Amino acid sequence: MLAFATVIKVLVMADTWGRHHDGGGLGWWIVMVLGMAVIWGALIALVVWLLRGGLEGRRETPEETLRRRLADGSISVEEYEQRRAALHLSDVQPQGPRAGPG
Repeated sequence: MLAFATVIKVLVMADTWGRHHDGGGLGWWIVMVLGMAVIWGALIALVVWLLRGGLEGRRETPEETLRRRLADGSISVEEYEQRRAALHLSDVQPQGPRAGPG
């Protein structure tokens, strides 16, 4: 609410800053420059977000990662099966606090 009131005050004051011959003065020029900076900043942020996969909204599951690594040869079939079994075990058994060394 305070930000809205501040914006209204700035807009009212902008109408009187540097006013000459019923034209827009320095106040409206400042308001327009700041407004354009906000608009361009938002547009650039949107483009960056979209380029980084903002619309996908989905990340690879651990099982998909394992399958992909097996397919590209990063891990062996035996290692794939061990890790897959470990993933399924962690899905079935609740994870409790693990005791550290000591």
